[in-house]
Amino acid sequence: MMPKPDMLQALENELGVARLERNVPLAPLTTFRVGGPADLLYRATTADELVRAIQIAKALEIPYFLLGRGANILVADKGYRGLVIRSEVGGIDFLDSERVIAGAGVDTFPDLIDATVSRELGGLHHFVGIPSTVGGALWQNLHFLSPAPERERTVFIEEFLESAEILTWDGNRRTVPVEYFRFGYDHSILHEQSDVVLSATFHLNPTPLEELQRVIRENLAWRDERHPDLWLYPCVGSIFKKIEGIGAGRLIDECGLKGHVHGKAGIFHKHANIIVNLGGAKASEVLRLIDLARDTVAQETGYELIPEITFVGDF
Repeated sequence: MMPKPDMLQALENELGVARLERNVPLAPLTTFRVGGPADLLYRATTADELVRAIQIAKALEIPYFLLGRGANILVADKGYRGLVIRSEVGGIDFLDSERVIAGAGVDTFPDLIDATVSRELGGLHHFVGIPSTVGGALWQNLHFLSPAPERERTVFIEEFLESAEILTWDGNRRTVPVEYFRFGYDHSILHEQSDVVLSATFHLNPTPLEELQRVIRENLAWRDERHPDLWLYPCVGSIFKKIEGIGAGRLIDECGLKGHVHGKAGIFHKHANIIVNLGGAKASEVLRLIDLARDTVAQETGYELIPEITFVGDF
């Protein structure tokens, strides 16, 4: 339901009529390319604008959702009733020979990775090919399993984070160290309380350009073999949380669901923990496949699959 006229007027007065977009399709703003419209959309291009938009939404008691690259969400077919605040906070600044600060809305790939690699700084290059903003990367503790035998391990963004400026759940702006985030696999404190990342400072490692380029080639090749091309098959990556030692995708595959299609959505033929948009998919079709995988795996193996994506809107 659209905010009441008096609330909408107050919101327009505070954020500006020209900056507040109405009835905006959200599908193009996500990597899944699925979902209905938002009642209202505001694009925050600076940290101050992001803080102000959140504070105003809270003060007016208007439901709001913070959107970055839209890489780990499924938007309902009915869309979102309230205000979507899109973080487009930019800026990449090198503080010294090893440290870089980036706004929460900066794309880690290609923008931040390209900028750091060009200065022969290693660390973030491990995450090449993964769609995310800086804020989203901290939300999910962005990670990648390095494929090369001599360095086969999961690399997490927390390893390179030094500090971040945040808007805390109680409305204060603070700079906090990496320990504040209590990072885990696909997890951070941002899942537990409504802090918002405004910018992040990374401490990187001087690395020869040839080595950085080699890792980038290997990681992209690894992803190409297992993950869909987002231009051909829009998706959000893994749907379900990792099951240590087994793998959610392996369980789904063993249940014979790899390649299963419902409507315009399908379980990816190369990786059973990924659902792809085959062209014009509905959120309800994706949800049907999620339920099918959960029910079948529970019935046939006894394991419970838990989604790691965020569901936005009324399902």
